[in-house]
Amino acid sequence: MTGIRKVLAAVFAGLALTLFAAAPAAAKADKLKLTVAGDGAEGVTIQATYTDGRRLDQLVRLVLTATGPDGQRVGPVQLEPAPEGQGFYSSGPLLTAGTWRVKVSAPAPHQSEATATVQARVAQSPPVPAPVAVTKPADGTAGLAGAGWWPFAAAGLVLVAAAMGVAMLFGRRRTG
Repeated sequence: MTGIRKVLAAVFAGLALTLFAAAPAAAKADKLKLTVAGDGAEGVTIQATYTDGRRLDQLVRLVLTATGPDGQRVGPVQLEPAPEGQGFYSSGPLLTAGTWRVKVSAPAPHQSEATATVQARVAQSPPVPAPVAVTKPADGTAGLAGAGWWPFAAAGLVLVAAAMGVAMLFGRRRTG
């Protein structure tokens, strides 16, 4: 009986050591790496990944706070996932023009935090394109300019069909 007890004790000890060794690795895998940047206008973008490089595979409610020029404060604001993909978050237009110190934090069990300096700019719209005048060429080649490739393809098909017809007419006849 004593031999069986020693074997069972060894199995349980090995199992306990395996579980305790895996627990810190699992806890570390749940930590997040948060990359904070400006969106080029008045917002902030955040990319969240696990510290081991894996993509974020679940929804995490990130919270943003920011301190701007002249002591202005924004937040705390809860961020929603952005449509760009897993692990991407965006604040939308939230800041005014100037330099902001932005802090983003993740709640437990992911308990992570990142701080970055973001330069917010007034959103700009693209320049209005200049109007284009459509004119007809003076030499009368307007009809040929848009002809494209199809007349050449049709001519090639006619030539191939004619060559096949000639080959059939003058081909050697078999006698049976």
